[in-house]
Amino acid sequence: MSLFSFLLFVIITSFTPGPNNIMAMTFANNHGLRKTITFCLGVGIGFFVIILFCSFFNRILISVIPIIEFPLTIFGVGYMLYLAFKILTSKNNNDVNDDVKRNFFFIGIFLQFVNPKAIIFGITVVATFILPYYDSYFSYLLFSLFLGMIGLTSTFSWSLFGSIFQKYLVQYRKQFNIMMAILLVYSAFSILDK
Repeated sequence: MSLFSFLLFVIITSFTPGPNNIMAMTFANNHGLRKTITFCLGVGIGFFVIILFCSFFNRILISVIPIIEFPLTIFGVGYMLYLAFKILTSKNNNDVNDDVKRNFFFIGIFLQFVNPKAIIFGITVVATFILPYYDSYFSYLLFSLFLGMIGLTSTFSWSLFGSIFQKYLVQYRKQFNIMMAILLVYSAFSILDK
């Protein structure tokens, strides 16, 4: 496994705007950092569970249908290229429901089960970077914990620096999107070179 490509993909996908990060930024702006920390913890735990489910789901698929490994890798590369395109062409999107009055912790957990970015990310990262190189359940657990921590870190960063990121993203959005798209394309093509 190319550790650089793995980390590049994980960091770009985790720290670019998506439902988790935009909601964390908005919650911090509207309700304060202290209340938003519980949302970030919920995202980290929910993301851990999603990655763990994806690890076992993909492992079952590959053991039952070994021929599916290559198509899953191609799917992962295709999704990464799609993400690069979406990042490159994205517009400012702050359509977040501000009237949410439930517990932020459970919102963070349950958001992962309806967040297409998190689910597809989980399937992609597991099929592309983990299963071809690791086959122990302990390694799946460790990767799930690591990726859950990355999810927690990215949402907390967006909460902490939400107003700063918002200002810079508006001011330098095009340059930021171009750089993130180029890095994702690099990461996608390096997978095929394994």
